[in-house]
Amino acid sequence: MASLTFPDIVRQPVTVQCCYKPMYNSLGNDKGDSFAARKSNTSRDLSSSVASPLRVTVPSPAQKEIIAERNLQNHVAWTSIRQERWEGELTVEGEIPLWLNGTYLRNGPGLWHIEDYNFRHLFDGYSTLVKLHFENGRFTAGHRQLESEAYKAAKKNKRLCFREFSEVPKPANFLAYVGDLASLFSGMSLTDNANTGVVRLGDGRVVCLTETQKGSIIIDPNTLDTLGKFVYSDNLGGLIHSAHPMVTDAEFLTLLPNLVNPGYLVVRMEPGTNERKVIGRVDCRGGPAPGWVHSFPVTEHYIVVPEMPLRYCAQNLLRAEPTPLYKFKWHPNSKAFLHVMSKASGKIVASVEVPLFVTFHFINAYEEEDEDGRVTAIIADCCEHNANTSILDKLRLHNLRSFNGEDVLPDARVGRFIIPLDGNPRGKLEAALDPDEHGRGMDMCSINPNYLGKKYRYAYACGAQRPCNFPNTLTKLDFVEKKAKNWYDEGAVPSEPFFVARPGANEEDDGVVISMISEKNGGGYALLLDGSTFKEIARARFPYGLPYGLHGCWVPKK
Repeated sequence: MASLTFPDIVRQPVTVQCCYKPMYNSLGNDKGDSFAARKSNTSRDLSSSVASPLRVTVPSPAQKEIIAERNLQNHVAWTSIRQERWEGELTVEGEIPLWLNGTYLRNGPGLWHIEDYNFRHLFDGYSTLVKLHFENGRFTAGHRQLESEAYKAAKKNKRLCFREFSEVPKPANFLAYVGDLASLFSGMSLTDNANTGVVRLGDGRVVCLTETQKGSIIIDPNTLDTLGKFVYSDNLGGLIHSAHPMVTDAEFLTLLPNLVNPGYLVVRMEPGTNERKVIGRVDCRGGPAPGWVHSFPVTEHYIVVPEMPLRYCAQNLLRAEPTPLYKFKWHPNSKAFLHVMSKASGKIVASVEVPLFVTFHFINAYEEEDEDGRVTAIIADCCEHNANTSILDKLRLHNLRSFNGEDVLPDARVGRFIIPLDGNPRGKLEAALDPDEHGRGMDMCSINPNYLGKKYRYAYACGAQRPCNFPNTLTKLDFVEKKAKNWYDEGAVPSEPFFVARPGANEEDDGVVISMISEKNGGGYALLLDGSTFKEIARARFPYGLPYGLHGCWVPKK
């Protein structure tokens, strides 16, 4: 098979209907299945893709051989995007609620090669933006590559030019290597490939983000055009920040890890400005460096700063080749802590030791009150990987592309932290519901945004129908009943389920859940589930399958 190259820009949007033979399958040829065959697979009761409870099955040796043969063709979820830009109107099966008016934006790595050089890790890929626009029951979609400096330089020079998650440009000689180290300390060699999330600020600006501060890029949510860098106007400095800030119409909160003087600055930015102001600082209680802070939770009055024993590692950052934990190192002897800071004063009101944990994503947090209305504890939920760091290495593209039917996805659960505010030095970590409810796989959660920082009942996530090597279900979690409802489509890889509340709704789960599905046959579709029943209400097939994406946001129609 010939090596893939950067595609030319498709300069004019193309209107397409999704009821036709696919353009190509996952190997790039035109051997798509017939429309009649695909129609027979999709003209069923749209609620039939709900499967609960989950079952764990072990394939026979013969089945494993069949699965391995099928996977010689890479799943489209882990295949680079086929063209730099596309836009069109899609045909809808089912019915889109008329109240759903706005645009869902999704960001994520979508291009994992330069010329004939293939990247190693899911998090390395250059950002691909996807939009789903809903208006009066109609549905248009599109995607476009984010034009970061890292992407443009790679495209121009036909080689890697900046440090990505696990990729380092190969220096020509020793002097070039020394120069690269110098530019690393200044931040010049760090990527601005904003491939992790996308947020809508309170002033309406839409910004793509990653963990490097220079990787903050403004886009046009309608055209997906790259408008320029989001430049912070303060003098706080630093090279990295939390990839997931807490963003509301009123404020932007984030954490700035300090690798030299181990700790975290907690900062706030008001709408209409680019200036971050310090709320307070948290000093690390253990370890040689701060723990990784990909995300963090907030309540109405407090900010929770996690100190995870998976800590940043300067030595690993300096290496030309990645270690199994990449830019981090596991320090179980340094213990794990959660710190609670007052939003109003910046004072730390609790700093407790908790059991060791590994998490990428916190779900939500809220304040637990006694009968007199006094806050006695903070409850913080996250997608927790049982203190097992192997999940990072399982996300190497080789592992994702070589699934042979064996159950290799590490176990995960909804971890619930209980942080006492009575001076007790220890907090608790327990499962919020039986992990078997969601197949012992859990990540990529969203909630009704009206319940951010408040006591809540429901969350939407990706779970597991085993055997698998990656989360492959959409799951609705009920923390009151301690149950889960699971949507599953064999061979499909769904991206983050994103909840959009119905305007004027009184019930927490009154709304729709949006996800994008990558199929094993090279196809893909956008999916809408009813937030309450978790049954499918609509889908619209893309002209070709899109790769897996990470996180998104909702931009309501003005």
